[in-house]
Amino acid sequence: MIRSMTGFTRESRNFEWGTLTIEISSVNHRYQELTIRLPRELASFESAIGGLLRSGLGRGKIRFFAEISWAPRYKALAIDGEVLRNYYTQILSLSDELGTGQKPGLPSLLSLPGVLESPSVLSMVEAQVGGALEEIVGACIKSLAGMREKEGENLRRAVEEYLDSFETLVGSIEKYWTGKKEELFEELRKRVTLLLEGVANEADQGRVAQELALMGDKWDISEEFVRSGSHCRQFRAILAGPSSEGRKLDFLIQEMNREVNTMGSKITDAELRWMVVEAKTLLEKIREQVQNVE
Repeated sequence: MIRSMTGFTRESRNFEWGTLTIEISSVNHRYQELTIRLPRELASFESAIGGLLRSGLGRGKIRFFAEISWAPRYKALAIDGEVLRNYYTQILSLSDELGTGQKPGLPSLLSLPGVLESPSVLSMVEAQVGGALEEIVGACIKSLAGMREKEGENLRRAVEEYLDSFETLVGSIEKYWTGKKEELFEELRKRVTLLLEGVANEADQGRVAQELALMGDKWDISEEFVRSGSHCRQFRAILAGPSSEGRKLDFLIQEMNREVNTMGSKITDAELRWMVVEAKTLLEKIREQVQNVE
């Protein structure tokens, strides 16, 4: 089963103390990369959330966002009055000392460290929000994983369609090449015969025949067909396997491209060259899909 690296999930739950909203999104990436954004009340849970994300999701660039909308009766608890008054007193003292005559505004005071981190709120967060957070994060991870599996199934179908077309095209190239190969080798035999007629020395005759035989080997693409077929079978086995292995699929695409490029470099027939270009186009379409496989 292959899984996509792309997905999004969002969930909100209402509690006595307010509403907790979680969002998780993921896009394709070479490795697993986490970005976690939390309100200051949940900062102590960052490590635990990271552990849940790492174990519950595979490769991809994963973005986690959490937000708390406090119920009205809990909002006042989020302001530490003692800390706020200390800030205000110290700022007024400095203002008098510097002769600026300015008084700090409430919005700027509320943004200072510690003002919205009263011990009563933090203890309540630990006791009540913590359990709810773990439950919702788990549900979101399960939802996102399900979405990635569903999208992975769509990817599998698309890749298999392109792979079917690629194998059919390679089969046509091989069939066409088989007929052309006989013509080519017959032409080579004629050239050998003509060249040997003008060579009296047996050693020179042997050298000419050997060079032309090597030329025939360079034009032969039989091995490329064999290796290409092997890569396609491995590719299908991974698609049908129990795990999602995008990196292996990407490697096989590179190998298949190498075989097709070799075919293109060996052949001179215009029709075959066009078919090779079509094969490379199909491989590029497969590669684009595989880039999003976990």
